[in-house]
Amino acid sequence: MLETSDILETINMIRDENLDIRTITMGISLLDCVSDSEDVLCRKIYDKITKKAENLVKTGCDIEKEYGIPIVNKRVSVTPVSLVGGNLSKEGFIRVAETLDKAAKATGINFIGGFSALVHKGITPAEARLISAIPEALKRTDYVCSSVNVATTKAGINMDAIALMGKTIKETAYLTRDNNSIGCAKLVVFANAPEDNPFMAGAFHGVGEPDCVINVGVSGPGVVSSAIARAGDCNLSELAEIIKKTAFKITRMGQLVASLAADRLGAPFGIVDLSLAPTPAIGDSVARILENMGLEICGGHGTTAALAMLNDAVKKGGVMASSHVGGLSGAFIPVSEDEGMIAAVEKGSLTLEKLEAMTAVCSVGLDMIAVPGDTSEEVICGIIADEISIGVANTKTTAVRVIPAYGKTVGDKVDFGGLLGYAPIMSLNTSSPAKFIHRGGRIPAPIHSLKN
Repeated sequence: MLETSDILETINMIRDENLDIRTITMGISLLDCVSDSEDVLCRKIYDKITKKAENLVKTGCDIEKEYGIPIVNKRVSVTPVSLVGGNLSKEGFIRVAETLDKAAKATGINFIGGFSALVHKGITPAEARLISAIPEALKRTDYVCSSVNVATTKAGINMDAIALMGKTIKETAYLTRDNNSIGCAKLVVFANAPEDNPFMAGAFHGVGEPDCVINVGVSGPGVVSSAIARAGDCNLSELAEIIKKTAFKITRMGQLVASLAADRLGAPFGIVDLSLAPTPAIGDSVARILENMGLEICGGHGTTAALAMLNDAVKKGGVMASSHVGGLSGAFIPVSEDEGMIAAVEKGSLTLEKLEAMTAVCSVGLDMIAVPGDTSEEVICGIIADEISIGVANTKTTAVRVIPAYGKTVGDKVDFGGLLGYAPIMSLNTSSPAKFIHRGGRIPAPIHSLKN
């Protein structure tokens, strides 16, 4: 039974501590849209998305009004387009991206994910054509997000795919240069990509999923930060308990919204992703949580340990609150979307190397990192390879969303607006890994992948 104090506490979390449901994401299978005809394929894709998601935004808004819970985004993810594109040409894949964008606008959603390819063990001709289409597709669309999975712990790392993605990211940055290279903010490179992730830009609807499913992503860095501040000078074991209890309350709210949305939309409930997803709003920051735990500034020595403890406590609290936790589920550290991270970069405390170390213990990876526009393809490939290797070696999801901002250099910043925030251009070690990258082939899977 709900106590009055619990209700008042939740109201305070929403009003004063930026608690929200970050996204309701409807996953939609496109496997039954396959056709030899490009026209028929695009028509089927448009018709299925607009039919399945026609009430998604309305349902989210209704739940918001009825329960007073902010639901920031309503999104759709679809089957990786490389799996349904068949023999489409590069232009054909671009046309599918435009169809996805048209469907997103018709339904009123915020983003649509799934212009994606899974190439962790090799690249088919269809996947190669889709990847070649990504830069132009992201230039021509407003709401489409793209992802490419280049590694898994079981398969190892496809270095040919990483080399291809370095080139793709640079081309995307150039083609969207008139808008701060924003195309790269909608493109992510993965290791061990999950099939039920509700968060963009990496969301896609996996082949093991139902025809249609509802996944919810919760958020609440401000709530956790306030709880830690109220705890005062307790020891770390006590602090972990406070974080666990707070994560439990946040996830229960997500479970409620997911169940309501699934029931009203006539789709099964998939998972709650209990990630702490920050925003540019003051106080809604993972970096500020770490500082409230006792760090002088995020990025200093002790940051990785504090983040590891936070991530573990969040997961332990969350799994008690929902029977179906999935997606990414952890603490996000996207630089441009976290005002505390931005401040730490501007003060020189948080470097790319430190961020990389932090990703070994949290979700998801080097996220929303802006770097000089003249950064070479090979250096970008090296950044991706380093981060992806962390995911493969640790059997976890890692990713890179890096923006080589065209015409910008260290000391500049790029403003994307909204939840994407703004990012200071970070300095890089520019020594070249070109010879290593261009060896090609696959880095073999680690020995601990042999678990059968």
